[in-house]
Amino acid sequence: MKKPAAIIMLILGILLALPGLAALAGGAVASAVGSIQGDGFLTSGTSRFSVNSFALTSPRGDTMGQEVPGRLPFDIGTLRLRAESETAGKAVFIGIAPQADVEKYLAGVHHSELLNVSQRPFRADYRDVPGTSPATPPADQGIWSASVSGSGQQELTWNLAPGAWEIVVMNADASSGVDVQLQAGFHSDLFRPAATALLVAGIIALLIGIPLIIVGAAGLGRHAGPPRGGPPVGAPATAGPAMAMAGPGQAAGPAVPGTPAPYGAFHEPQVFAPVPVPPTGYPARLVGELDPGLSRWLWLVKWFLAIPHFILLFFLWFAFVITTIVAGFAILFTGHYPRALFDFNVGVMRWNWRVAFYAYAAVGTDLYPPFTLRRTNYPADFDVDYPERLSRGLVLVKWWLLAIPHLLLVAAFAGTTGAVWRWEAGNDIIGGTYERGSGLSLLGLLVLIAAVILLFTGRYQRPLFDFILGVDRWIYRVLVYTSLMRDEYPPFRLDQGAGEPGLAPAAPPAGLPPAAAGPPPAGGPQSVGPAQ
Repeated sequence: MKKPAAIIMLILGILLALPGLAALAGGAVASAVGSIQGDGFLTSGTSRFSVNSFALTSPRGDTMGQEVPGRLPFDIGTLRLRAESETAGKAVFIGIAPQADVEKYLAGVHHSELLNVSQRPFRADYRDVPGTSPATPPADQGIWSASVSGSGQQELTWNLAPGAWEIVVMNADASSGVDVQLQAGFHSDLFRPAATALLVAGIIALLIGIPLIIVGAAGLGRHAGPPRGGPPVGAPATAGPAMAMAGPGQAAGPAVPGTPAPYGAFHEPQVFAPVPVPPTGYPARLVGELDPGLSRWLWLVKWFLAIPHFILLFFLWFAFVITTIVAGFAILFTGHYPRALFDFNVGVMRWNWRVAFYAYAAVGTDLYPPFTLRRTNYPADFDVDYPERLSRGLVLVKWWLLAIPHLLLVAAFAGTTGAVWRWEAGNDIIGGTYERGSGLSLLGLLVLIAAVILLFTGRYQRPLFDFILGVDRWIYRVLVYTSLMRDEYPPFRLDQGAGEPGLAPAAPPAGLPPAAAGPPPAGGPQSVGPAQ
């Protein structure tokens, strides 16, 4: 398959699969909501609302019924409100009326408009509208579409109708100081049909989108993978003289044998066999060459400059998850990881590592990352040896159970400090809430310290860089293992430094373009391979 066709199929697959997953999730939620309505109503918790005014009204900006179409053969939904005064024996009033009539009744009356309600902890915000007392009790008004009044718990039910409606809660005698316990409930016969429609739409979108993703990713993987064949291991077969790109004020010409090529250097097409893995090494290799001429301030905006990469990587990682799941089933039944999908997934990780090395996980170079899955002569590179066979049994447990010790350590390295994700949901509230913590990870803190030192001294502390690369290397090894690419368990070892321990720099693949266009960074040319 040609590369443009593979890209188009991957894009179409992602554009179908993403909404399909969203529809599937929405259908599952709607189905769950329809199943837990209990007595027919999905209810909130009972909460206390207390104001010093004569009336409590619903938010004007969220008036009910404005979006409700008329003349439908079924009820869109039914609202249920329960209220009871906190003062024993005191009668309470609940009413629903057109907004214009409520405003006319409460014109010049001191009342409180509910603005916002938050749960856990409960908090209600109000807007106080000054005025006097109402002329008549609320039950004497003929404006209510539905209303109840009395002591003890009062219950009001109302079918949603077109128009702008407002809820009013008062003391039945129109006295000041409304202090009540309120509970809201909602029922709709649309939950189950909506859930079915979303589930069907999501399944159809996934049935079309996932095969497109697989075919597109496989096509790109064939273009991103290493060349087939070639001379013996580690022996390059040069098809032409090596040439070096000219830097500012330099003339292009043949490279001098034995001298390192500057950033942006390229060679005529060559064929390189895979580099062997030493006995002590892991079959996933992460390298990063520190640029000695780093700009003092560019790291402040690299995250912004890398936004195009972040957008593309979001979609690529989505495809990565899909292809990994498909590869897992392939391993389970055949013991083989499909080679094209393997090369695609390694390419996604390689692309991500280049962007991470540039923008946030090391800030070790000022050279802009290339937009490609293939290996280039960029100062950061990543590769994984393809396994000829994988264990069928391990595929079921290695990505979660066996990897738990490493996942805990990776969470310590890359997780936020002093803050965690927390999802809270319960039957006593409508929907769910979540809280998100923020903070720097250990890795992010180390990179920030190195960057601040660079800002003031103009130097990147090499020991700190080596330690950061060791943390990155550990994270990527665990990612390789949990992504089912290798059966070898990652070592509990922080292999520091720019290059893999005991491994010579890998030769670039055959005939690949230079990493990026543009002049080399300040400080002069240097080798683009891993540091020795």
